[in-house]
Amino acid sequence: MNIILLGIIIANVLISYKGFNDLYFFRKYEFHVGSIRSGEQIRMLSSGFLHVDMMHLVFNMLTLWFFAPVVLNWLGTFSFALVYFGSLIFGSLLTMIFHKNDYSYRAVGASGAVTGVLYSAILLQPDMMLGIFFVIPIPAYLFGILYLLYSIYGMKAKNDNIGHTAHFGGAVGGYLITLIKEPSLMTDHSLMTILLAIPILILFVMAKLGKL
Repeated sequence: MNIILLGIIIANVLISYKGFNDLYFFRKYEFHVGSIRSGEQIRMLSSGFLHVDMMHLVFNMLTLWFFAPVVLNWLGTFSFALVYFGSLIFGSLLTMIFHKNDYSYRAVGASGAVTGVLYSAILLQPDMMLGIFFVIPIPAYLFGILYLLYSIYGMKAKNDNIGHTAHFGGAVGGYLITLIKEPSLMTDHSLMTILLAIPILILFVMAKLGKL
């Protein structure tokens, strides 16, 4: 197993577990617009290693486990780390753009980074299949699109503490970084490049129309 991937998973587990049992720690490092605008920019990174509960953590780490090897095999360790942390930052930046005037907005989760890796993997290997609940086969690209559509629902519902907006920032980050690293994908996998852009476009259209 790749040492960087292992380190990322261990960091998520340990920091999230600390947050589960220490509310002060959780509040100190979660994404909080008011605190970030007051100068605590570390929260834009640290919030990506905290999770709401065990199910949230397991879902993100399983998704990372499924898709990370594809990115590692195609792009190598350095570029995988660039996709992961670049997507995490893209997710935080998009969240700040959408919620900059909502000083009480809070969110946590590795969703931005994981979605970036997911998008990168699907761009690189669009024909791979996944097993939902390890049984139901589904094309990876369809999983990616449904994952982002679920994020739109979460953004509209606003009924949890999960960073749904970060999903999209992460998707944009993974999408752009991968295409910059492998520009031939735009011709080799042109259909997939277009399909994966659709949920991102839906998000920005909805935002423009004030539907979020």
